[in-house]
Amino acid sequence: MKNYLSLIKFSHTIFAMPFAVIGFVLAVSSTGAAFELKKFILMIACMVFARSAAMAFNRFIDREFDAKNPRTKVREIPAGIISPQKAMLFTLFNCAAFITTTYFINSICFYLSPIALLVVLGYSYTKRFTSFCHLVLGLGLSLAPIGAYLVVTGEFALLPILFSLAVITWVSGFDIIYALQDEDFDRSQQLHSIPEWLGTRKALNFSSILHLLSALFVIAAGWLGLFGLFYWIGVAGYIGMLIYQHSIVKPNDLSRVNLAFMTANGIASVCFAVFFLADTYIKF
Repeated sequence: MKNYLSLIKFSHTIFAMPFAVIGFVLAVSSTGAAFELKKFILMIACMVFARSAAMAFNRFIDREFDAKNPRTKVREIPAGIISPQKAMLFTLFNCAAFITTTYFINSICFYLSPIALLVVLGYSYTKRFTSFCHLVLGLGLSLAPIGAYLVVTGEFALLPILFSLAVITWVSGFDIIYALQDEDFDRSQQLHSIPEWLGTRKALNFSSILHLLSALFVIAAGWLGLFGLFYWIGVAGYIGMLIYQHSIVKPNDLSRVNLAFMTANGIASVCFAVFFLADTYIKF
């Protein structure tokens, strides 16, 4: 179990899960729907199954590149800890579990589940043909708030879409920063990424633009949703962590990329969700 949790980087669930909770609670609070624990648990299960399938598939598809890359050759498949066949079986199990779980939620989630899997699994191929692979990864994680909203309401709405736009630009931006570590390797293997395409400095500028857009989307969501003080404190903290990660990663110093990637973004998503929940349930 420990090896499989490491294979899928389970700790990275912290990025999208808070926004799924935001989508779920937003649906309950804005529509007057009852908070159903069963649906909440099913929503969490969908997040875990979809993400586990996507990560395991990515490790399976990229196993030959991972074996050549000094940074990734210690991963479970190239290191021989988990065989490619078992990784694929794990992927198929999680895909089946995800679709089955959506069946017990509502019809629209069930009908859209293959499309969601197509997005999150399809990301693994994108580095082979487009430098905008980071945006596809962001798109996959951005399904969290929309999907969670659909779990409760079965309908689309503008506010969760704004949160999803915030996620896609946020995730794409920090994935570009993370990809700086592999700029030379990607170029040598004819793999595509923003750093490989634009170089370190311009890639960081591209990431900054995406994070500026993410900040604007959470501000727009706050304006449209008429949220209160706690929400805006959360927005300030979220934007502050975006600024912080760009302040510690420089074109000539990538030593703190992992700090920017994991710590700063984990704090950003969790704190934003906590203040969103506080704004929803604590009224002055």
